[in-house]
Amino acid sequence: MLFAYCGALASLPLLPFAVLPTLALPSAPYGVQAVLVLLVWAVLIGSVGFARTVRRALIAFARQLLRVPLPAPAAVPSGADRRRTPLWLLLHVALGWTGALTSGVLILMGIALPGDWLGLGAEAGLSLFGWSLRSDGVWQSWLVALCCLLLAAVVCVVVTSVLRWLAPRLLGPSSAERLALMAEREQRLAERNRLAHELHDSIGHTLTATTIQAAVAGEVLSADPGAARAALRSIEESARAALEDLDYVLGVLREETAETAPTRTLADLPELLDRLRHAGAVLDVELSGESAQVQGTLSRAAYRILQEGLTNALRHGTGGPIGVRVAVTPDCLELGVVNGAGTGAGMRTGAGVFRTSGHGLPGLAERVRLLHGEIEVGPDGPRQWRLAVRLPVRGSA
Repeated sequence: MLFAYCGALASLPLLPFAVLPTLALPSAPYGVQAVLVLLVWAVLIGSVGFARTVRRALIAFARQLLRVPLPAPAAVPSGADRRRTPLWLLLHVALGWTGALTSGVLILMGIALPGDWLGLGAEAGLSLFGWSLRSDGVWQSWLVALCCLLLAAVVCVVVTSVLRWLAPRLLGPSSAERLALMAEREQRLAERNRLAHELHDSIGHTLTATTIQAAVAGEVLSADPGAARAALRSIEESARAALEDLDYVLGVLREETAETAPTRTLADLPELLDRLRHAGAVLDVELSGESAQVQGTLSRAAYRILQEGLTNALRHGTGGPIGVRVAVTPDCLELGVVNGAGTGAGMRTGAGVFRTSGHGLPGLAERVRLLHGEIEVGPDGPRQWRLAVRLPVRGSA
């Protein structure tokens, strides 16, 4: 109810200005002057609502006193908001005065009616605007007084409830603002989802590769120090690249001004393949077409798809050569990764060595879907697993 009282009190400074027009009509009937004052008063109160800062103040005020969750208003209010704010002010002031006067009269009656308590005798009453209420006995007066106080409390609750019901509709976001908030939220979720994919692809691949490279370096440290040093250099390069990706993602999540995102494209594929070779992987690479004609988003997505496929091949490979295929045609880009069907010689990670989150393949499928491509993944023979992706090239830059 305090919020309603504040609305009533805030309108008092405008009342003297509303009385001024009646000075030009001193001979007009009292009823006409009263109606004129109310109309001018309403116009002055409504005009205050057109100020941009007023809407922000009203929203903050409603949050604190009404406990209504209201989002921050738009920096530039729409036409609908500019019309809803004056309406809210008028209703706020009208309900405030109605609640204040009604509850005030009821409380006054509740205090005045018990005559014995005030020393006025058994027959006490109250007269207001020509209307009288009297009680003939002590108990009747106390009963009526209690009813008046209860009615005053009910009036306060009703006025507050009405204001709480009106606040989201008049101070809350309009339809256009709701759509803008939903679009902003969708954009944030899409960005977080993209960052999650980036972290999964980059950090997941790096940890897998460095784990295998460290194992290889430990095995050949005495027999082939040169190969061990090459594996350690590869670990260093992989970790540095992963740290760049991690720094960028953390900067975005902290809403800091991040530097340009590290971009990995098909041009970086030879470096990725070299790191895998240093890890001991045997690669059977088939490249055809001009990869330079694949640019922008498509090239970055192709790199991540191959990275994820090769990571899975390292995790679940059987020891044989890993087939990698990149074919570029004027119309499409074809990518393929096939786990080797080895005999146990060479590098062998085993299907149960690395625990996986299960997000890799769904992430790949979503990435391909967004690029309007096709993906096939599944067993290819008794001991092989095949990933095949086909992406359209035109209009992808």
